[in-house]
Amino acid sequence: MKNTVAVITARGGSKRIPKKNIKEFCGKPIIAYAIQAAIASNIFDEVMVSTDSEEIAKIARDYGAVVPFMRSEKNADDYATTEDVIMEVVNQYKERGKAYAYVCCLYPTTPFITSSILKEAVKIMVQENPAVVIPVVQFSYPPQRCFVIDENGYARFKYPEYVKTRSQDLEKQYHDAGQFYIYHVEKLFAHNGIIEDDFKPIILPEMCVQDIDTLDDWKMAEMKYRLVHSEV
Repeated sequence: MKNTVAVITARGGSKRIPKKNIKEFCGKPIIAYAIQAAIASNIFDEVMVSTDSEEIAKIARDYGAVVPFMRSEKNADDYATTEDVIMEVVNQYKERGKAYAYVCCLYPTTPFITSSILKEAVKIMVQENPAVVIPVVQFSYPPQRCFVIDENGYARFKYPEYVKTRSQDLEKQYHDAGQFYIYHVEKLFAHNGIIEDDFKPIILPEMCVQDIDTLDDWKMAEMKYRLVHSEV
């Protein structure tokens, strides 16, 4: 299935992990994993990287992505949303005579992404026509059993009504896996980038999900990656 563009969002200037988007992860720049998975899926007309960094652009091209234009300064700061960036990219393609029905936004720090997951997600989009297909992962501990800490420093149950409920009887809850999103372009623009429903989930295993915001997260992700791939 074509008529779809893959957009890897990778601005420069990471503060907590310097050069995070191109830092070496288990032998190659971390952005390479998203690029290679997208290319291997063979479902995209183009695999591009949206960046404001020439260094990132060069590495992206080295691994097979294209960088047909650089990201605007407006969408390269800490306040630009993912949707802002994606809508800018779609509009820039339109100016160049290319229109897409779907756009897949991939984050550059997603070494667990695979071409098969991307194929499945795009298939869901085409068959079921939601506004967004989003990968999710189940909370490892039931949120209904969470504590809050009061002004005196004491912990208490936030939801005391669930104290005696068996864990297996609690409703399963999920959170964004933070890896990629498949957007229905027409619906994205109809909502001006603010989509609050019409999500279709694709559930990922916990071992293949890891937020990478700190160096400790990075080390945990490398351990998970090596463990998962040692079992293949």
